[in-house]
Amino acid sequence: MSRKSIGSYKSLNTIVLLVKFGYTTGVPFQIVMDALQVVSSATQIISSMIGAVGALELAYRNLDEAPKRIRSLEDFVCDLENLTRRVKLKHLHKLHNSQLDHQLQSLNALIERLHPKIGKARRIMSRSKVKNLAQVVWTSMTGDPLGKLVKSIKDDLNWWLESQILTQNVEKVIEITAQDVPIRLKVKSEQGYPISSKCLFVRNLLEQEGSHRVILIVGLSGIGKSCLARQVASAPPARFIDGAVELGFGQWCSRASCNGSKAEYEKRLARKISKFLVQIGFWKKIKNENSGDLEYLCCMLQESLYGKSTLILLDDVWEQDIVERFAKLYDNDCRFLVTTRNEAVYEITEAEKVELSKDEIKEISKSILLYHCLLSEEELPDVAEGLLERCGHHPLTVAVMGKALRKELRAEKWEKAIINLSTFATCAPGPVSYVNEKEAENTLTIFGSFEFSLEAMPEDSRRLFIALAALSWAEPVPEDCVEATWSVLGQKSLFPLIVCKLVEGSLLMKTDTDPLYHVHDMVSLYLDSKTTDSVEILINESEPEETALICPWLLVFGKENIRKVAKQKIELSLSVLEEKQVIISLEAILEALMASKTISELEASRASFSSILGPRIAVLISTDSQSLTAMSAEAITNIFNKNDYSRYFPSLEITGAVDKLASLLEKCDDPIIQINIFNVLSKLAEFGSPDTVDNVLQSIHFDQLANLLSHVAEEWHESMFAILMSLIKAGKSKAVERMFAFEIEKNLIKLLEDGSEVVQHHAMVILKALYEMAGPPANGSLQPANLSLLPWQMRLRLETFVLQDRSVPSSPKPQTFDDVIHRVLDGGNKQVLEAMQDLIPFLEKAGDRRIREMILKSALIERLSELLQHVHPEQNSLRSESSFLLTKLACVGGEPCIKKYLEYDIIPMLVKMMQCGVAELQDSAYTALHQMLFGNGGSLVLNQVFKMGLIERMVQSLESKTMKTREVNMHCVVDIVELGTKACLERMLSLQAVEKLVKLEKTSGGSGGTLIEFLKGMDKCKNLSIAERKLMKQQVVRKVRAAMKGHKFETQILGALDACLFEGSKGSSSSGSGKYRK
Repeated sequence: MSRKSIGSYKSLNTIVLLVKFGYTTGVPFQIVMDALQVVSSATQIISSMIGAVGALELAYRNLDEAPKRIRSLEDFVCDLENLTRRVKLKHLHKLHNSQLDHQLQSLNALIERLHPKIGKARRIMSRSKVKNLAQVVWTSMTGDPLGKLVKSIKDDLNWWLESQILTQNVEKVIEITAQDVPIRLKVKSEQGYPISSKCLFVRNLLEQEGSHRVILIVGLSGIGKSCLARQVASAPPARFIDGAVELGFGQWCSRASCNGSKAEYEKRLARKISKFLVQIGFWKKIKNENSGDLEYLCCMLQESLYGKSTLILLDDVWEQDIVERFAKLYDNDCRFLVTTRNEAVYEITEAEKVELSKDEIKEISKSILLYHCLLSEEELPDVAEGLLERCGHHPLTVAVMGKALRKELRAEKWEKAIINLSTFATCAPGPVSYVNEKEAENTLTIFGSFEFSLEAMPEDSRRLFIALAALSWAEPVPEDCVEATWSVLGQKSLFPLIVCKLVEGSLLMKTDTDPLYHVHDMVSLYLDSKTTDSVEILINESEPEETALICPWLLVFGKENIRKVAKQKIELSLSVLEEKQVIISLEAILEALMASKTISELEASRASFSSILGPRIAVLISTDSQSLTAMSAEAITNIFNKNDYSRYFPSLEITGAVDKLASLLEKCDDPIIQINIFNVLSKLAEFGSPDTVDNVLQSIHFDQLANLLSHVAEEWHESMFAILMSLIKAGKSKAVERMFAFEIEKNLIKLLEDGSEVVQHHAMVILKALYEMAGPPANGSLQPANLSLLPWQMRLRLETFVLQDRSVPSSPKPQTFDDVIHRVLDGGNKQVLEAMQDLIPFLEKAGDRRIREMILKSALIERLSELLQHVHPEQNSLRSESSFLLTKLACVGGEPCIKKYLEYDIIPMLVKMMQCGVAELQDSAYTALHQMLFGNGGSLVLNQVFKMGLIERMVQSLESKTMKTREVNMHCVVDIVELGTKACLERMLSLQAVEKLVKLEKTSGGSGGTLIEFLKGMDKCKNLSIAERKLMKQQVVRKVRAAMKGHKFETQILGALDACLFEGSKGSSSSGSGKYRK
């Protein structure tokens, strides 16, 4: 391409990118531009007016000149009025935007102030010359009214101009201040738990100078220790300038629950400390490589709290060792609020002990009861005092009983509740482990309240609650898992009603932002006593098909001993080869896999299921059941990774899977089944022997592939692109020949013209791979007219297969190149710029090995790297031209040139240039990085960006004060999302890139544009499996939901994301859940 044509692309880069992506602030591009155009146009007019006023100031004593100057001012005001009227009419439906509306209002206010003053000036100057002469004499004695008017008009104009930057200046000052203020951590208080005198007592202890660093809140289970501690921590004393943070431990993090295993206990404690480091912002995410090294993590804990003043709530501690590890941290002003019911922890000598007794909770128990039973104090039956006494005034027991008696006014019902509570407490199962006799008695009372609450519920809710005992409640459990548990017991559609009863009864708790459930530690202890009953309900007494449905969920979310049983049952289900049972099991496996909350959880579950499915996959594929074969193909697609393909696919080759799957394709018209089978066949070709590749290419129906690429089959496109890429990798020229023969290329070009942005991207990638494999003669269907319809990035990547640049010399002379290089190295600024222009023909031939080596052996790249580092404004054109030459050389010369760039640290220089504040340089730096990332050798660039921590710099720049810096860095972040690996994307999420984009959306109108581009980048990423992509997009939405909660733009941003997710879901094969059952 010629220098001129490339230059035109450069000049359009910013405009095209803004149209495509919108500003990083999230305001729709057109509205932002409208507001900026209003300001720009008005500023030009008003700047001219200031000049005219200055001229009037000099001329108003000239009786001939002054009226002309006033008429000029009147014309300017008229222009302002026309501008305002024009904008209002043009953008009538956009005036809801606060920025645009504010600019128009300020213009109207200015016009209203100018009109009477200019009119008064005209009246003064319109009198006769005699009167004007008299006026001059009068002015010399009394003052100058026209002069005062001129000064007033000038002040009004300057006021308007200054007001345009006032808001920006105030915002900058506030942001600078905010950056220096540390984040104050918060703890949420428990609803329905009133402030007690004990709460005030603990707060006073914390405020005292010289008090113990550790305050132990001790008492019986369910007596309200955690509620009291949270109430204190939710409004900590002012001395804790860094706020308060809560870290829960529970019996799970104790030596007893680890069967005395020191290694397992330390592993669990290390996991909790890792979580704490993330909570306080010291780590962005849990670092798997160090998450098991307890001593290392304690060193990190010491470093993280250095100089901090934080109130740290350590809730439900079971080991003295935990408190001691925190208490011995030094060089900080932190205090530790510890709740425990373990007497061993009481023995910590360096601690202030606060015991919460029955007498002290009496004052709040009635308030707790009123809150949960939804009655006023006047409506509460007299017998309620007896119920409180029977509950021991324990807040948990009172809350459970209060919810069971919700809105109950009849005294006899309350009396019966007291009797039943005593009965249930006597009959309730004893806790698995007793702390002491008094604790055991208290626990039985609490368990009795659970039994009473369950008794008041429908039978279905009771059965579901007992069935949930098979799950591990150390971490929150996804709603899908709870729903799957219910589906074994009853009709799936009734689940919301059934689970609602458990939530209302305080037996289950649902998180505010995510569809997750968790339980109180006493509920978890109660459920431990019901584990055997749960196994009977879910596994031993259920039908084989129901067992096949629940066991995959139990393998992922069940208790440790339950997981072993679940694995055996899954293996049995897959071995009996009963069609419906196996299909149900495979569907449940896929659903349980997708319920993972993080990529690490997904990978752990995937590995477990792969080890079960892999050894049996050849048998499952070889069955005579079309539905089972299709379901097996879907399972392979979603579960297997590259190692699994290499390990298990040889068995498929031996058993003739290719012929089996190909024959099934001939009989099948269902696109879901076709897609899944094509997936398996393409992977068999990619990871199989040469004979298998030939067999697949001969057996596969390329006409079906072409049909699935039509514009009306959009829901299958994502899977189709992956299939085509696998076939090109495996079959190379043979596969490409068949694709051209069946006009797949034409279908891809059609998608370039009509498809969505994501579809265009994938079609472009496949076309590029086709043309690179087939060579120039094969690309007859792609014409310049097709390119004109594409975004500029895609056009640059495909035009080399279409356009012939005849302006380039075919054989540059080495001596001429040496002369040009000499001028670049030794010339002045003007000579260097001229020499850079002369270099372009040489760089455009860098695809020739001889020319490329000549360029790489010269000092050109080193010189360009030096020019990039110049900071003087007069050298900006040199920096911009240098980045352009580097871009050109990378596009043509490919990976060898990129390797040379890495030697001179050009990538970090370009990233630094994107932060420089000069728009032209920022655009040129981003364009260079973009082309390098997407060109040959882009993986090397991405690797350096990742290793050098440049991602962190880009993400931090999303909070820059300047719009251009935010804009170019947002685009680069999206590029990295599109090209990155799983590790790269996880780093991006851990750096809170999503939260930073949400912050921009909040301050700029809430269109959701930047977040949608982030999701689209994930859609384009070829390094994610379908399951991983879906999970990561769910993570993004969860982060947005949490960050936007309660904000005025919450509904519209979440709505925009939902629409984007719906559009993206049409491009991937949907799950066949339930489709294959008979």
